Amino acid sequence: MSRGRELKLEGVLAAVVTPNRPGTLEPDFTGLMDLMDLVAAGGVDSICLMGSTGEFINYSNPDRMKALYLAVKRSKVPLVAGVGHTTLRGAVELAEDAVGSGASGLLLMPPYFFPYQQPEVEAYCLAFAREVGKSLPILLYSIPQFTSPLGFETAKRLLDTGLFAGIKDSSGNWDYFSQLLAYRENRSFALFAGNDRIALRALQAGADGVLSGCASAIPEVLVRLYKTAKAGDTHAAARAQATLDEFIEQIERFPVPVGIKRAIELRGHKAGDLACPLAPETAAKLEEYAAWFRNWVTGAVSS
Repeated sequence: MSRGRELKLEGVLAAVVTPNRPGTLEPDFTGLMDLMDLVAAGGVDSICLMGSTGEFINYSNPDRMKALYLAVKRSKVPLVAGVGHTTLRGAVELAEDAVGSGASGLLLMPPYFFPYQQPEVEAYCLAFAREVGKSLPILLYSIPQFTSPLGFETAKRLLDTGLFAGIKDSSGNWDYFSQLLAYRENRSFALFAGNDRIALRALQAGADGVLSGCASAIPEVLVRLYKTAKAGDTHAAARAQATLDEFIEQIERFPVPVGIKRAIELRGHKAGDLACPLAPETAAKLEEYAAWFRNWVTGAVSS
C-alpha cells in the first residue's frame, strides 16, 4: 500500500478542475498534472481531485482512479480524493482505491440525483465510514445545491461518531455554518468553508480553512486571504476577499465550472472541452469575461 503525505486539516485546499481530452469523455492526465503544479506553486496546502469543480460525474470510476494514481505520484502537496457517487458501493470502491494509491484524505458527499431523506443520508455516510475504516481522514461534504441536504442534526450525529475528521460546507448558508462553528466549540473536528463568498467571514469566525474551487484558477488569492485572515491583518484580508469577490461576480454568470476552466486556460494551462455547449449569447459573455480576466489577473495574483 502506498503511503500518502499527512493531510493538515487546515489551510487552503484547492478543488481542481479535471481537464479532458478534446472530443472525448476521458480526462487529460497530462493537463491535470500540469494544473496541479500551478496550484501547488500558488501555495495551497492540499489539492482535492474529482470534487464538484472537478466534474467527477462525467468520468468513470476507472478514469477517476487512474487520475488519482498519477496525481499522487506527481503532487507536491497532500491529495484529497472526492468519492462522490450515486451508490454506496461505488463510493467505497473509489475510497479503497484511494487508500491503496496513497491519497491523504477522502471527501464524501451524500448521494446525488435521487433525493434522499435525512435517515438515509445518515445511513449512507455511516455505512461508508464503517466499510472504509480509519485508513484516511474522511471529510463530510455539504452541498445541497447538487445533492440531498446534509442537515445540521444529521451532521452533528455523524461527527459525534468519531468516524469523520471534519466537514466542508459549500451551502453558503451562514446560519448553517455558524451552527457548525458553535457545535465545534465542544467537539474536535475540522471545519472548512466551501463557499468562497463567505471565506473571510468563516476564517475570522474560527474556521480551519477553505476548500475552494476558485483556488483551482487563482490559488494565490485564496492563500493570501487565508494567511492575512489568520494573522489578524483585517485590512489585507478584506482586500483579498474583495479581489476574490470580483472573480466570483464574473464566473457566476456561467454554469459551474465554466468560468474557472476558462481562467485556467488564460493562465496557460489545459482545461479541455466544456461538458455542455453554451448558448451563443453566453459564449459571447464568456469572451467578454476572457478579456476582463486577462487585464485583471496579473494584479490580482500579485497584490
